[in-house]
Amino acid sequence: MFAVLSARRLASEVTRCSRLPPRAFSTTPRWRADPWPLPHTPQHLSNTQTPSDIPPPVPIPRPGESKETMRARLVYQSRKRGTLESDLLLSTFARDHLGSMDEIELKEYDKLLDEPDWDIYYWATESRTPPERWGKSSILEKLKIHAKNEGKVVRKMPPL
Repeated sequence: MFAVLSARRLASEVTRCSRLPPRAFSTTPRWRADPWPLPHTPQHLSNTQTPSDIPPPVPIPRPGESKETMRARLVYQSRKRGTLESDLLLSTFARDHLGSMDEIELKEYDKLLDEPDWDIYYWATESRTPPERWGKSSILEKLKIHAKNEGKVVRKMPPL
């Protein structure tokens, strides 16, 4: 008698529970879109695009700076960018190319380093097209070739 009553009670509980709406795992509202998109996706690239109405940064005038001092400053600015990607890319580029640059190329590289880190990175990796002022830059072309790393060289921060 007791077993029959328990079976009936169990059957009624099962049918009652099957009519209830499914219970959520969390009480917090669900995100409709991913708040942290992966890098290099179209959504990430559109969200991180530098506005075109912002004028380029004005370089700091350095009158009377010698070529050796400029080269040493550019090595430092190439190493201490703030993002690891830019640090690795620009410091290895500076190690390989700064010694052979003439004064005009050094000044052009100095102007390039005044641009935001992520813009330089995206231009060098050809994820974004550079603005007109950098469209025909020989330094940026050298940096693009350096970023391709066709020799598959394992790169690390060069020693000081």
